[in-house]
Amino acid sequence: MEKYEETMKTLVFAVAGYNLAETGRMIAIAREARKQFNIIFASYGGQFEHLIEEEGFSLAKMEPRLSQEKLDRLRVVLSGETLNTVGYLSAKELKARIPNEIAFFKKVEPAAVLTGWCLSVTISTRSAGVPFVNVLHSTSVREYYEAGLQSWPDRSDFRVARWLFRNDEEKMNRWMSSLVLKLAAPAKAYNTVGRGYGLPKFKSFIDLIEGDHTLLADIPEWVGFQKVRPTLHYIGPLPARIDRPIPDEVSSMPRDKPIVYFAMGSSGKPALVAEIMEGFRNKPYRVIAPVLSHIDKMNVDIPENVVATGFLPAHKVNPMADISVIHGGQNTVMNACLSGTPIVGIGMHPEQQANLDACVRKGFAIRLNKRRATASDVLAAIDKLLHDKTAIKAVEAFGKLLAEWDGPANAARFLKEHYG
Repeated sequence: MEKYEETMKTLVFAVAGYNLAETGRMIAIAREARKQFNIIFASYGGQFEHLIEEEGFSLAKMEPRLSQEKLDRLRVVLSGETLNTVGYLSAKELKARIPNEIAFFKKVEPAAVLTGWCLSVTISTRSAGVPFVNVLHSTSVREYYEAGLQSWPDRSDFRVARWLFRNDEEKMNRWMSSLVLKLAAPAKAYNTVGRGYGLPKFKSFIDLIEGDHTLLADIPEWVGFQKVRPTLHYIGPLPARIDRPIPDEVSSMPRDKPIVYFAMGSSGKPALVAEIMEGFRNKPYRVIAPVLSHIDKMNVDIPENVVATGFLPAHKVNPMADISVIHGGQNTVMNACLSGTPIVGIGMHPEQQANLDACVRKGFAIRLNKRRATASDVLAAIDKLLHDKTAIKAVEAFGKLLAEWDGPANAARFLKEHYG
């Protein structure tokens, strides 16, 4: 357990312990910040909580704990299979959490609380008067939507919608982006509960999640905003650096053919993952596929040219590959860019679509529609990008820009300057 210095101020890292990317990002920041702060993690449960304790951090296991039924539901939400893709918590769940969080903050007296998607703290911090810092990325803040960059969600890409907009992609995207900033419905539960604590109404979900300060885990060149507000701070990428051994069958993989890295994070759609896996059969490349958690309950005949595994340290394995097939989560996107691998992406929900769209605009990615994508589409995109020298040069150049930024150190420096 972490030993605390009485002279140090305390930071609370409230994490969604069921989300590997979030847990990894927060651990990366905490490793650096522990030099200047006492660090306490807080989580309501999830299969990645053990990573926090293995790093030697104190972990407050908050109540009420997430049931297996709720964890299963959260996986569905993460996969974009619900109407409300940000509907992680109900008003009932918020009401159960927030008094406990306020009491917890009163006890530990944090200088600030950081989170990504432990969304109950968006209410409890404001109610308790504790500084709230969120760790997001350029595709999840107001400027992105004001620029009209959010693409029409794949899950609602129907003919009738395209007919209404005369199949005008730009018009569809601007309308969707505007809607995100005006639609209060996704924040309804938070407004219902927040009202009881005297909080003003949140105009949209974006209004809810932006903290007193927001750390952007990317760089200005990724999306290319003309300017950002003073409360937004670029810190650079925060790809998970979770040190785990690489299985022999991966480390010793022959390099006689191109290598594909196929990873779907915490939010892959099992049926699509299985179809893509089987589509790799007899193709002229080898595949590293850390996707067993998605297909463990399915009868999948894994091809001979595919090494299927559980969790792998992406920062070590992704650089082995020539191309990445990913879901578009922030960690997987940044790891692919740092590894210099062009991207074939299938976003499971709008936020992942946005991350992939940013890479498409930079010229080194192909994004496929999750409702329509087949294994054949994935294979065709792989073949195209494997031979696209312009895309390879573009991702290598962007990867070099990313490598100049030390995200964890920059985050820790910001925290010291503002809360130390």
